[in-house]
Amino acid sequence: MTTTAIHTETPPLRELLAELGRAPAVSGSALAARLGVSRAAVWKQIERLRAAGLVIEAAAGSGYALADAVELLDARSIAAALPAPLRRRLGALQVHWQLDSTNSHLLRQANALADRSLCLAELQSAGRGRRGRSWQMPLGGGLALSLYRRFDAALASLAGLSLVAGLAAVQALAACGVTGVGLKWPNDLVAHGAKLGGILVELGGEALGPCHAVIGIGINLRLGAAAAQIGQAATDVAALGALPSRNLLAARLIAALEAALDEFARDGFAAFAPRYAALDVLRGQPVEVLRAGGSEPGIARGIDARGALRVAFASGERAIDSGEVSIRGAR
Repeated sequence: MTTTAIHTETPPLRELLAELGRAPAVSGSALAARLGVSRAAVWKQIERLRAAGLVIEAAAGSGYALADAVELLDARSIAAALPAPLRRRLGALQVHWQLDSTNSHLLRQANALADRSLCLAELQSAGRGRRGRSWQMPLGGGLALSLYRRFDAALASLAGLSLVAGLAAVQALAACGVTGVGLKWPNDLVAHGAKLGGILVELGGEALGPCHAVIGIGINLRLGAAAAQIGQAATDVAALGALPSRNLLAARLIAALEAALDEFARDGFAAFAPRYAALDVLRGQPVEVLRAGGSEPGIARGIDARGALRVAFASGERAIDSGEVSIRGAR
């Protein structure tokens, strides 16, 4: 049995945002007094929050006001929403104000981390997606979570892990009342034909085991103006209905992911294949398989028992591993 180490950072910007959330509007002088800084310092921090994606209105006579309520991530609130047996099994549960990326943060500590350690961040300065793509989300407008998990098996046995994480994310969203989410092989959450979230799995360890995985999951909750800066069709949970609590969603995601990984470690990906098929948005669709040397059109035929994508090409059907290619809908 382990005791989860719980940690939430409280930098000045977080304190300012908490003050803004306590009243419909608050003056710069009141904020300065509460935080023990000058009004000029308050203004500079307000501008930093705006640069991070928050809409903060300012009106003479009333002061500063958040256009939309922001629920900050809190490690204790997340832990409290977890079942007690699971809470005791986890390693560290860290909530940071800003990191380069939650995956990178865990990877740097991999040799010293307790198994099942978690990291969340309000902001990522260098958030990463698959194949080196950047991942951006505004402050308070998404969920960025990474989990460090050890496995006794060989690295090759972890094929399909990103698909399992995607299934856990859909389950967690459904538990918070968010429906209509599908999965695009190998690592996207999608809704209404647009990207809702993504998964990045990074592996390390011995080829024949033991090994470890850092599983990063990013979910768009409320993109606002930041949607225009994303280089592909993107959507958010707000477009699907009422927004769930960020801390509750984080807890549901941790619980679903841990249960799925336990099953995966025991039974492999084949046990998940039928569940994935039910959410597979590519099945039966024209696709382009993109490699370094060019692209090849085909028809997606679902996944096999290893989690590879089956594609019918003009030359016949082949299984495509996620490390080889990128997939996009045919034009």
